[in-house]
Amino acid sequence: MFDLAVFGSLFLTLFVIMDPPGITPIFLALTAGRPGKVQKRMAFQAVCVACGVITVFGLLGHQILDYLHVSVPALMIAGGLLLLLIALDLLTGKTDEPKQTKDVNVALVPLGMPLLAGPGAIVSVILAVQKADSVATQVSVWGAILAIHVVLWLVMRYSLLIIRIIKDGGVVLVTRLAGMMLSAIAVQQIINGVTQVIKGA
Repeated sequence: MFDLAVFGSLFLTLFVIMDPPGITPIFLALTAGRPGKVQKRMAFQAVCVACGVITVFGLLGHQILDYLHVSVPALMIAGGLLLLLIALDLLTGKTDEPKQTKDVNVALVPLGMPLLAGPGAIVSVILAVQKADSVATQVSVWGAILAIHVVLWLVMRYSLLIIRIIKDGGVVLVTRLAGMMLSAIAVQQIINGVTQVIKGA
């Protein structure tokens, strides 16, 4: 009742797209200055949001996009623009938000979506679920989805140890680095979306 090949293929695909190691500096930058308990809670919230979004799109992805008349390239471009706005804030140091919504907003956007549950991951899951034509492959697909989210949580949860080593000066450096990386991810996502629009025209 389990297809290891399907599990491994989807897990590796999601690992590359969601990039647990690459999310570390971005997570540290977005959660810098908060108490350790809050950061740990935000890591859990972000993973729960991502898993929830991925699950919903895995089950109802085609219906949702068709109902809203939204194409996958449009989803990619919108996600890229949102990430670019966050990246510019990180690069310029303008990351202050109202205190009462700071924790929730960062866990939901951009960490949960579109950084973790981005268009690439959503499309990969929609296609994988669609191709799963037996109980064994369905179990394998959802097992891979669950496994990658556990890995994401572990990476963000234990990346907090880095803050104790690099101190405040290192956090500023990581923030700027994360902004640069995130801007590159955002631009690439926009390029991919525009390319798909051109190919489909």
